[in-house]
Amino acid sequence: MKPYIKINELDNVAVALRDLSKNDIALFNDYKVELLEDIKRGHKFALAEIKKGVNIIKYGAPLGHAIKTISIGEWVHSHNTKTNLSGVSEYTFNQQCHEISREDKKLTFKGYHRKNGNVGIRNELWIIPTVGCVNGIAETIIRRFKEEVNPQGIDAIEVFKHNYGCSQLGNDHNNTRTILGDIVKHPNAGGVLIMGLGCENNYVSAFKESLGGFDEDRVKFLITQEVSDEIEIGVQLLKKLYQQMIKDERKDTPISELKVGLKCGGSDGLSGITANPLVGAFSDFLISQGGTTILTEVPEMFGAEILLMNRAENEDVFQATVDLINDFKRYFIEHNQPIYENPSPGNKEGGITTLEEKSLGCTQKGGRAMVVDVLKYGEVLKKKGLNLLNAPGNDLVAATALGASGCQILLFTTGRGTPFGSFVPTIKVSTNTSIYELKPHWIDFNAGTLVEDESMEEVLEKFIQYIIQVASGELVNHEKNNFKEISIFKTGVTL
Repeated sequence: MKPYIKINELDNVAVALRDLSKNDIALFNDYKVELLEDIKRGHKFALAEIKKGVNIIKYGAPLGHAIKTISIGEWVHSHNTKTNLSGVSEYTFNQQCHEISREDKKLTFKGYHRKNGNVGIRNELWIIPTVGCVNGIAETIIRRFKEEVNPQGIDAIEVFKHNYGCSQLGNDHNNTRTILGDIVKHPNAGGVLIMGLGCENNYVSAFKESLGGFDEDRVKFLITQEVSDEIEIGVQLLKKLYQQMIKDERKDTPISELKVGLKCGGSDGLSGITANPLVGAFSDFLISQGGTTILTEVPEMFGAEILLMNRAENEDVFQATVDLINDFKRYFIEHNQPIYENPSPGNKEGGITTLEEKSLGCTQKGGRAMVVDVLKYGEVLKKKGLNLLNAPGNDLVAATALGASGCQILLFTTGRGTPFGSFVPTIKVSTNTSIYELKPHWIDFNAGTLVEDESMEEVLEKFIQYIIQVASGELVNHEKNNFKEISIFKTGVTL
């Protein structure tokens, strides 16, 4: 494969697939380009002279405009490019849906079937604190439980620590209660101990009521201020939950029951060429099997939002997508922050110049399927197919929101690498082979071969089989490393 790529026939830039040197010649079908300077992997160079004020085109769409004339063969980046984006916008629905053919391949994974009809891919025992004050107690209870029981036959025992549940008002308080409630009822949990202090805003009795229906054999409660030995009682409650869980067995389950979150972080110039298109191809495949995917990171839709809006199933979904985008822009404006303070320094180092470029690559994780629903932060999936979710770009916050929405598993693409993991299995997909080889204890799957020696069809088939293996119990790296975290979206004051 060539060491550079022109992604779309309309593009006036190409992308280096490896480090290129000054005076190298890039050959295209009907012309050649001599590079005027060194170009690092993932970065862009001009295929034609781009006059000041003229749009720079990548993926067949504008990623910004030239702030000075750029010569053919010149490096194109933040020193000579500026975003076209501005404030809140008006949009017109111009539906351009791509039909995803439905062909049931009868693929299955081995999942845990819960009493309410949901399916989990893990059988884990969790402690969920209603307030951060009891995080340490929860850790002590788990340590004592493991010493006394030496548990076998379940996938993990975790406490999902957080700093909230008290001194919060309004949306912050609601967000904490909603996200924790979603986690309590997540199908990857075979048993949950909800533990409170006793004087917090998110007090246990109100939290219990907010849960609605739940399996009382699988969810227990402890208020630590109301008992003399919270450690001993907590251990006994975990033992009761554990005795229920060890009866659970994995059963063959159609992959239509999979709900998969789509996320990226530490993106680079290859993200929109390798890993994100691969995840998009998987999303389309899973939807063709009757499954569900969900795309979030709303600020990283800015600049590519029209492509998503035009894929709305109907006018209502279109309007919900418009509100999703503009409400998030207003959130920035209300806090007196620039809407387009993105991409990050790491993104820029990897070759991403503007938010449009980042978004055009980011949204490829959603494939080509129509958008069937738009979810509020903390809302749980209702429709099969491609969904959009209101959450920020922050990796931990967005990943937690995806899991809380009902996703059993996350696909996380990265060009720079990251070790973190959410409370559900988080598969790291590298955009390039270099980071895969450098960080084999972080990265689970390499999409970098898409620009080396493998076709999309070959890599996709391997990816599908790997995801089925993970859904059936194979651990991913962050699980092996015991890196599991939650983070809740905070927007307001702290008392």
